Amino acid sequence: MLIAGAAAALPWRARARARTTLTVAAFPLVDAIVKAALPAWQQRHPDVAVQVVSRPYADHHTAMTTALSTSVYLPDVMTLEASYVGRYAQGRGLADLAQPPFDGLRLRPRFVPYAFEQAINRRNELLALPTDIGPGTLMYRTDLFAQAGLGEADLTPSWEAYVDAGIRLKAATGAYLVSNAQTVKDIVIRSGLKPGEGLYFDSESRVLVNSPRFVRAFELARKVRQHKLDARVAAWSNDWAEAFRRGTLATDLTGAWMVGQMANWVAPGTSGRWRVAQLPENTFVSYGGSYYALPRQAKPENRALAWELVQLLTLNRELQFAAFKSQDAFPALLETFDDPFFEQPLPFLGGQRARTLWRDAARRITATQVHKQANFADEVVGTELDNVLDRGKPIAAALADAARLLERRAFR
Repeated sequence: MLIAGAAAALPWRARARARTTLTVAAFPLVDAIVKAALPAWQQRHPDVAVQVVSRPYADHHTAMTTALSTSVYLPDVMTLEASYVGRYAQGRGLADLAQPPFDGLRLRPRFVPYAFEQAINRRNELLALPTDIGPGTLMYRTDLFAQAGLGEADLTPSWEAYVDAGIRLKAATGAYLVSNAQTVKDIVIRSGLKPGEGLYFDSESRVLVNSPRFVRAFELARKVRQHKLDARVAAWSNDWAEAFRRGTLATDLTGAWMVGQMANWVAPGTSGRWRVAQLPENTFVSYGGSYYALPRQAKPENRALAWELVQLLTLNRELQFAAFKSQDAFPALLETFDDPFFEQPLPFLGGQRARTLWRDAARRITATQVHKQANFADEVVGTELDNVLDRGKPIAAALADAARLLERRAFR
């Protein structure tokens, strides 16, 4: 009887072991969004488990880069921050979602245009689907600017006006305009880009650094430093957060998601003193965002289920709103944009209905081409700006040196 009983149990155990499990690799806070969506997934597929493997942001992307290059420990679904989609664009590690059986290009009308287009590489391959975006915004302290006799209209006409307002602000209140002069350079070099245009390289990998766009960015950043308008603190550092809490840092050039970060942990005590505006000169840019991709060499037997899970996470209006409300994950799904939730006032912003502002920005952001050497270019240009700010190097010489170095790497 014991033997018979054991034999009868074997088929059940075999079935338990054979249960399909999908692996999703994610970083915070996307990992929480995926986990929150699992009850909806289990209703569809009670026999398909989902394991979420979460790592800190940098560790996650390092692990994904290694997995794609070695085809070892590949998840079924990979979450990527927006810039990494571009970095992987010329490789062959991600499945082309434009091809059958995915036919992902049919989904184009359902997403914010720039977010969808940035996932398409030069080979017209669709490498991922967007889930959340980060429309750029200007956060500013109304109380500090009021002390200086300034308002939003003094900040937004141009980047020069923004810096000039900072000079008046510093004289009246002692507060810094921005955390670091590099921040001004980072946003100004993104101003005025045409759809599909690259930041550092054009479509033929020609270097764009020696151009009026970069000269202007360097000149404005130098003016910020010369007038001591930057606190010279690194974003996300303790000093950076403390400057917001104490009211010694009056603006932030950031993504819409930053309002939630400020309200929840960076500087909750400053609630009601902040407002947001479109970036100066009506500059419409993206500050990050998240995507879901399928590794090309992941388990083929799980591919159909993995694609179904990606569609659930990106196309389900209810789940998109749940992520928006719980994690400030601004949705990439256009079907959400008509919801009254966008009209609700935000207490941290003194009741401002800021989501309508960000919704307008999201519709007007243009897709930019991300080059495989963009990370390297960031470092090179940032180092040359440091040479200008800290060592007095002439701007023309700094940009010429940056261009020469980038030209050596452009086609690698």
